[in-house]
Amino acid sequence: MSKDSQRPGDISPKEAYDLMQKNPQAVLIDIRSTMEHLMIGHPRDAIHIPWLDEPDWTVNPRFVPQVREVLLGGFLGADEDKPPTVILICRSGRRSVEAGKALIDADIKNVYHVDTGFEGPLDDDHQRSTIAGWRHDGLPWQQC
Repeated sequence: MSKDSQRPGDISPKEAYDLMQKNPQAVLIDIRSTMEHLMIGHPRDAIHIPWLDEPDWTVNPRFVPQVREVLLGGFLGADEDKPPTVILICRSGRRSVEAGKALIDADIKNVYHVDTGFEGPLDDDHQRSTIAGWRHDGLPWQQC
């Protein structure tokens, strides 16, 4: 598989939560914008590193280095057979795929994304958190 076609692994919200409970080296990173993270809420214990952020909605040029900082400057897992697990979460699971590809392209291994995100897809009434997602599944979250 060429590097361009690599993408993060899909993981459900419940699988992500269970993995974090079993593996203290697993890191959950909320990649949504600052306003989404603060106003809509976020998974408890998630680290916030925006992929795209207001006001310009451009890719955060420091995203990969900031993730490396979370992984102890890139040393955590660097020479290990089992690098720490990085789990990305966004609103519905779309942005986390692109952010995950950027991490994989930067040789960060063991990257997953929450396939239905924090709020899940829109339902027939154009509302989120009614079909799937971290909140829908009743997993721990908080709001500022």
